[in-house]
Amino acid sequence: MLTSPALPALIPGPLAASEAGVAPATIRKWVQLGHLRAAGKAGRAQLFRLEDVFAAERRASRRPRTA
Repeated sequence: MLTSPALPALIPGPLAASEAGVAPATIRKWVQLGHLRAAGKAGRAQLFRLEDVFAAERRASRRPRTA
């Protein structure tokens, strides 16, 4: 019997922000800057893979902040 690999769960931006410990506006900013891409949509809501959100968070924490 063939089994397909489990598809990663897609979660909405506010939940992704909560899981990563950032504000929902940060998720939107990462998308705007091209650091994060939505993996799907549910109506108008963008959906993200949690691993993509964590990867964007790691990249953001390595970058020096500008004033």
